[in-house]
Amino acid sequence: MEEYTFLRQFADSWMLLALFLFFIGVIVWVFRPGSSKKYRDTANIPFRHEDAPAPRDDDKPAAKEARK
Repeated sequence: MEEYTFLRQFADSWMLLALFLFFIGVIVWVFRPGSSKKYRDTANIPFRHEDAPAPRDDDKPAAKEARK
């Protein structure tokens, strides 16, 4: 039972603090200045080509010539 008690106290104190700081770090990372352009670009991927689906990354002209 001593191991359980130690782990329980650790989880209630330091691990809680560590996970809270990780959560705050993720929030700061997402809302950092300059990231809105990247997220806006990612959100618009489905709307880039109205007539045809967007090409895969390996369908770039350089990749096509290398396959020939």
